[in-house]
Amino acid sequence: MFITRRLEFDAGHRIPDHKSQCRHLHGHRYALEITLAGEVIEQPGDPANGMLMDFSEVKALAMQHLVEAWDHAFLAYAGDRPVVDFLRTLADHKTVLLDCVPTVENLAQQAFVILDAAYRDTYGNHLRLARVRLYETPGCWAEVVRCPD
Repeated sequence: MFITRRLEFDAGHRIPDHKSQCRHLHGHRYALEITLAGEVIEQPGDPANGMLMDFSEVKALAMQHLVEAWDHAFLAYAGDRPVVDFLRTLADHKTVLLDCVPTVENLAQQAFVILDAAYRDTYGNHLRLARVRLYETPGCWAEVVRCPD
């Protein structure tokens, strides 16, 4: 069984080596889809009975482990010295330094790694993160899918 929760957040970035507009500072309204796999809980009296995981808990974990950190932040490649130096001049600026260029592909991989630990077998129903899809625009996204065991 699979379930998916979609969340949205805003963040800025730049792709320093890009040949076009993306080399400039800009932002996106990202959409994050988190797909979990597992078994439906069958425990009468349990609030999660009949569910894989309560969607409110899917959201709460995503917010705690990823979205709160990335929302309204500038996602900067630590090796992009001019931008990192500039962002440090802004008092109380919300900056997330990454070890990779913040392309949607790399951000999706980072999100998968971060969220993978958050959704591990929470209810004893073999729950696991199956897929992360990160939309940079409504028509462009990257997807990370767990390989079958």
